[in-house]
Amino acid sequence: MPKTTAQHGCAPEEPPLTTRDREVVAALERMLVRRLGEPRYKLWFEQHTRFRWEDDTLVIGVPNHFFRDWLQTTFTAALREAAAEVFGRPMQVRFVIDPELFRKARRAQQEAAAPRPGPPPATDGAAPPNRAPVPARRWRTLSDFVVGPCNRLAHAAAVSLVEAPSEGPNPLVLYGPIGTGKSHLLEGICAGFLQTQPAWRVCFLSAEEFTNRFLAAMRADKLPAFRRQYRDCDALLIDDLQFLARKRATQEEFLHTFDALVQAGKPVAVTCDCHPKLSDDFTPQLADRLLGGVAWALQPPDPETRLALLRAKARSDGPRVPDDVLRYLAEHLRGNVRELEGALHSVRHYGQVAERPIDLALAQEALADLLRHSIRVFQLADVDRAVCAALHLSAGTLQSKQRAWAVSHPRMLAMYVARQHTAAAYSDIGRYFGGRNHSTVVAAEKKIRRCLETDGELVVGERRWRVRELIARIERELGR
Repeated sequence: MPKTTAQHGCAPEEPPLTTRDREVVAALERMLVRRLGEPRYKLWFEQHTRFRWEDDTLVIGVPNHFFRDWLQTTFTAALREAAAEVFGRPMQVRFVIDPELFRKARRAQQEAAAPRPGPPPATDGAAPPNRAPVPARRWRTLSDFVVGPCNRLAHAAAVSLVEAPSEGPNPLVLYGPIGTGKSHLLEGICAGFLQTQPAWRVCFLSAEEFTNRFLAAMRADKLPAFRRQYRDCDALLIDDLQFLARKRATQEEFLHTFDALVQAGKPVAVTCDCHPKLSDDFTPQLADRLLGGVAWALQPPDPETRLALLRAKARSDGPRVPDDVLRYLAEHLRGNVRELEGALHSVRHYGQVAERPIDLALAQEALADLLRHSIRVFQLADVDRAVCAALHLSAGTLQSKQRAWAVSHPRMLAMYVARQHTAAAYSDIGRYFGGRNHSTVVAAEKKIRRCLETDGELVVGERRWRVRELIARIERELGR
């Protein structure tokens, strides 16, 4: 078959498509819709792909590396099957960056990022149809989210929600420390809904905005309009839900809104800084509702993900950054995504100001202060304080010789965290926490590690807790 190019959802390029080309494209589309479902096809292929075929290879043009990596990882098998059925023979599948799709995606991003007048302030919480009540900004998408071991489950849950909004647990709770990508995923869900469900009215706003609109509606005696705005929407996405902490009236209002949407089968997704069960600031009723869905954690990026993030950011416009510099930054910077992005900007700007090419020596000069303070040294006393604060224990509890579960289980957690975050030897840790010996600390570390690997639980106080959640809570206190 002669080399042919065909594009989904975009104007055809020269040469014009023949009737046969259009038939092949339509057949490929039908096969993919049959395998993936129409919402999933529209989200990842329509407007984003261009098909080219020659001999026994189907080449899929995509707008950027993120689409290439995601489609290649997720849909290669489905594409190979669809192509074999359409062409009547086995076909190889290859993904390439298509210049026209790349330019189109860049134009769309620039237009979305351009300032534009927003709607007038609405004291009753009203927002225009089909628009999320947020400031004008470029919507981040699920396709440009860098996936790694630290966030894989949260990303998969976000994709599943967009692909099948009426299926799966409701609500979706994404939690983790700042700078781990929670807001990015929530924006990606919103962008996905606006693309795959154009008739929907999607409400995206922060918990602070929800609070301000609620208070304004109360002052203006317009609560019925406020409630209609959010309880009649098709999807509600709330960022930074922890902002509702200790705001009982707002939490109750949100709870009623939440109940109305979930009972109607409408998706709700929220982000917060910790697992709902570990928050002392949510009312028991709100925490219980949030636990009725599914909660997935996003952790600070691991070395593998840090390198992938830096490589992704380095592909943007600007001076080229050698890969050995990116590897050095990924190894030595252990902060969140914003810190990594800021470090990359600093290296590029330093090179421009110094009029020098970017190399490892320049990066070390540019980030000398940041690198000097990037690794915080923790002491056993820091771990002691963090565990007591996270588990509401009295100071000195972990250093006692008590053997009751109420003390021994928190002590095991403290020993494990001490091994992870301090340079103390087993014997030093044992002496500090209750005068225990070397073998006790080794056994505690092994037990907690097994619990993490099997998603096990421990009894702490009067409740059973997932060990993973307890460690996350302690490490959050340790970082304060």
